[in-house]
Amino acid sequence: MSSPGIIPTLSLVSAADGIALAGYEWLPPQGSPAAVRAVVVIAHGMAEHAGRYARFAAALNEAGFAAYGFDHRGHGRSVTGDQMLGHMGDQDSWNRAVGDLAAVCRLARQRHPDKPVLLFAHSMGSFMAQQILYQHGDMLAGCVLCGSNGKPPAIAALGRLITRLERLRLGRRGISALVQSQSFGAFNKRFQPQRTDFDWLSRDAAEVDKYIADPFCGFPITVQSWIDLLDGLEAMARPENQARIPKALPVFVIAGRHDPVSGGGRGLRQLLEAYAAAGLTRVEHRFYDEARHELLNETNRAEITADIVGFLRRCL
Repeated sequence: MSSPGIIPTLSLVSAADGIALAGYEWLPPQGSPAAVRAVVVIAHGMAEHAGRYARFAAALNEAGFAAYGFDHRGHGRSVTGDQMLGHMGDQDSWNRAVGDLAAVCRLARQRHPDKPVLLFAHSMGSFMAQQILYQHGDMLAGCVLCGSNGKPPAIAALGRLITRLERLRLGRRGISALVQSQSFGAFNKRFQPQRTDFDWLSRDAAEVDKYIADPFCGFPITVQSWIDLLDGLEAMARPENQARIPKALPVFVIAGRHDPVSGGGRGLRQLLEAYAAAGLTRVEHRFYDEARHELLNETNRAEITADIVGFLRRCL
């Protein structure tokens, strides 16, 4: 992944509310024998940005894939003017962000007519992708869910209540130290001794340090954004929604066995079982020993990238 110095090359205006999203286009070299076999849309995680995926995009280009990534609303260079980093919107921001991602997929298809569109989605982006699968799955030739999770546990209902109480106290754009401590703060607790507040991201200390030094990474998320996200997680896990996913759509679920987001992959077992119950026939998974949350920044990232590229090729 790359530094914030990379400059966006594309812009997309959200149909929901006119927000201008900043994006990146990574193409194989002109005249490459591989040409463009297919298109991969990259959906980044919470409190980071699409520019960090330049290294992964280069590997995709080498394999013959064009790549597109946009900074989600409230993230990266999509935050301009009086907008606030970490605030995705005053209302319905989750569904609007998912709509933005669907628009990026359509843009990629428009720029490469007749080429299959695949989706690589990490962390928060992977939850958006889970919704895309049942709302717009017919657009896709395959999807990678990286650093994701399954159905929220019963205690998540308490989290939804807490965020609403915090909104009463702090307002929609308020930052709740309590909510932050129960999310990012809780993720780091299992890693001792702690070198940084973000040891949970990767075993590679240099990559963690780059994340910390990046002004577009590690920022807090507003109360309203948390409310919208948690409501979205509840909806995406409903069996009636998962039953709408195209049955033959290839899906690759990957995670680190030390990733606290899914409890080391335990939460993803529920997702795999739910997809099987929904009748999906082409679901693969791999959980990487010792790896943490950001698989593309892990010490074994070359192996992981090769696995992803292999899956994308199988989708074709």
